[in-house]
Amino acid sequence: MKWRLLRSFALVGAAWAVAAEPPKTPSAPPPGNSVDTLYQLGEELFDALAPEEVKEQFEFPDRAQWDAFVRRLQAALEGDNPAALAEFEPEVRATLAALRLVPGSEEYTDWLEERLDYVEAAKEMSRPPPKPPPKPPGQFIPEYDLWLRRLQTRASPAAAQKYVPLLQPVFASGGVPKELVWLAEVESSFNPTALSPSGARGLFQLMPATARELGLRTTLPDERTDPAKSAQAAARMLRGLHVKFRDWPLAIAAYNAGPGRVQRTLDKHHARTFAEIASALPLETRMYVPKVLAVLKVRTGVSLAGPARP
Repeated sequence: MKWRLLRSFALVGAAWAVAAEPPKTPSAPPPGNSVDTLYQLGEELFDALAPEEVKEQFEFPDRAQWDAFVRRLQAALEGDNPAALAEFEPEVRATLAALRLVPGSEEYTDWLEERLDYVEAAKEMSRPPPKPPPKPPGQFIPEYDLWLRRLQTRASPAAAQKYVPLLQPVFASGGVPKELVWLAEVESSFNPTALSPSGARGLFQLMPATARELGLRTTLPDERTDPAKSAQAAARMLRGLHVKFRDWPLAIAAYNAGPGRVQRTLDKHHARTFAEIASALPLETRMYVPKVLAVLKVRTGVSLAGPARP
């Protein structure tokens, strides 16, 4: 625990140093730089700008520590223990505080902010739930009410005003509900350059191999950062998943966890619905599906949790 707190304080110390005076050298990285470049920039800024008293107390975390943090966070999201994920809240908040003040880090902070949303929700999952609202028609979705409560008073990302009208016709022409464009709120907060440590990129967080399978170029210029092209690819993928599973909650689960994993879990449990397999899926997917469905309900009034597939 002490090592975790020291690392978090070191990150905040780096952020404080960046905020203390505008950086002269090194300059901010250009858009599209790798996680390696961002890490190197943060280290250089800390060395150049942190006051001596900060350097005497804290060391900038080395790359192995940063990689270990990302691996541990991802392992918690892949696990099945909400309490274990909730323990990451102080670290994630401290890391975000640092990243927000590092020039050029915006494409990474959006990814981490979404993870923080899951961490906070994991804390709520361990509390006694309030009296639930009346159940809407359609199939039961675990944790749906939790996400409705979290989202009903949350403003939509500012960039949604630009991208939703632009991309809804793309989704409609791709044969999926136009409202599903709001998937980008969950994936990237409508940031077309958002980048995850695993390499997923763009409004709809497409992995390189998946993007190439869908016809996008991932070499420079990376077409995943093109809003229209990434929307076409995401709509194509979602349509294929819905054709396969004949059910939107399962298709959304497969968008997050992969169709092979969802199908194997359905087969193993002789199941037909997301609710029947939710506890056997990664914790992130278990929260991702109700969050997407709640976003659609709050932003558009549309419910995609229809009757279970036959």
